Amino acid sequence: MLKRRKNKFVLGVTGGISSGKSTVARGLKGRQGLLIDADRLGHAILKSPAAYRKIVKTFGPKVLKKNRAIDRVKLAQVVFSRPAGLAKLNRIIHPEIIRRIRRLIERAKNKFIVLDAALILEAGLLELVDKLVVVVAKKEQQIKRGQKKLGLSRHQMLQRIKSQISQKVKLRFADFIIDNSSQLSKTKQQVAKIRRQLWKS
Repeated sequence: MLKRRKNKFVLGVTGGISSGKSTVARGLKGRQGLLIDADRLGHAILKSPAAYRKIVKTFGPKVLKKNRAIDRVKLAQVVFSRPAGLAKLNRIIHPEIIRRIRRLIERAKNKFIVLDAALILEAGLLELVDKLVVVVAKKEQQIKRGQKKLGLSRHQMLQRIKSQISQKVKLRFADFIIDNSSQLSKTKQQVAKIRRQLWKS
């Protein structure tokens, strides 16, 4: 278990792909909080020598660019086309993501920390948070947002949604729920309400 200082509070924010969890996480952080973005950590880990060697050994040179760097688009095409491939990648990436998150929390000077991670449940990160916020959105909204923001096809979005734990299961672990199916202004109102609740507790 992570040994946190008593005056440090970690709020986890999770949700399916293109649910809007990162927008919510930034809003919850406020001016005094620290935001830990698991996606950014994952991207950095892909560039590390140890992960690079394991990924190339596991998936072959087909996931590389001409300059020999890992092509995240090609890698995603490979791993999301079959569950076994995604499981292999997660076994390479997740342990290092967890280590880096633990280190950031331990070293943080901030009393309030927001952990933005789509895979809090999948990666076993739940033990690191004091409270969990689950951001939900309708599947069609996720698909449209992902197509627009990420440039993915409908089929690719459905693959990614299917690869994650369902919203229904995530909600069982939620301390707070934010519905991001409507206007941004309504999402911000829900964020503000949670911040008020946390500050009063």
